[in-house]
Amino acid sequence: MANISRRAFLGRSAGLVAAAWAGTAVGQAGAEKLTATTIRTLGDTGIRTSLLGMGTGVKAWGGKSALTRKGHEAYMTMLKHAYELGVRYFDMADMYGSHPFMKEALADFMVRDKVMLLTKTVSRTPEEVRADIERFRQELDTDVIDVVLLHCATEPDWPERYKGCMDVLADAKTKGWIRAHGVSCHGLEPVSRVPETDWVDVVLARINPFGIKMDGKPEEVAPILQKAHEAGKGVLGMKIAGEGQCRDRIRESLKYVMGLGCVDAMPIGFLEPSEVDSAVAHIDAAGVA
Repeated sequence: MANISRRAFLGRSAGLVAAAWAGTAVGQAGAEKLTATTIRTLGDTGIRTSLLGMGTGVKAWGGKSALTRKGHEAYMTMLKHAYELGVRYFDMADMYGSHPFMKEALADFMVRDKVMLLTKTVSRTPEEVRADIERFRQELDTDVIDVVLLHCATEPDWPERYKGCMDVLADAKTKGWIRAHGVSCHGLEPVSRVPETDWVDVVLARINPFGIKMDGKPEEVAPILQKAHEAGKGVLGMKIAGEGQCRDRIRESLKYVMGLGCVDAMPIGFLEPSEVDSAVAHIDAAGVA
């Protein structure tokens, strides 16, 4: 990347993304090495996403994050930079305060049909989840949200405990308000329920080769994610950099996660444009097919 100009790099990335989104088999079926902007299908959902996603939940909760605290201009700069590089997956949550910024980006420089929007609800009653879905659509100013997850499931019995909430999300999918639903898990027992739970279209789970900020050892978590993927579920891998604790070994982590063959996409939290550039370069250099 050091041998080409930033303009040339952006142009090349955008061209690859446009071709892939239009249906060209860029990096599909092992034909070519994966890059950060390779477009992939999320399990059996039919939803397409770039391999690299931009996470918006760095040190986030209560409607704020490290990115919101940097201010409006910095937030919008990050979204635009990632989009220009070819990132097409934006990982949000109600608790991150990310919806207003994404709404502005969609109105200003993003093409809605060219991005995969994922958000999450922490509500735990059917009535609250139903209200959240409508509010999220209004906050994002979009008729359809690609993926909505139950955020941070920590209970081993979550499929039984939150069946009412799951039914509401299933109904929203039937009505065309969302395209897929699923869960983000925290804990080995909760994530172990994913492969057997038919309702799950997409799972967001913590994975890296070091066991940092994870729900179990890599050798425990990886087989669960592989079973989930074999069952047709979209698998999204988070904590690739262990919340920054293994930033210095990020290429090793990326190569491991990509090499598992079951992780469809990876959201990584960024606070500076240079961090996106670095992630793109590391993924491209990993050379995993």
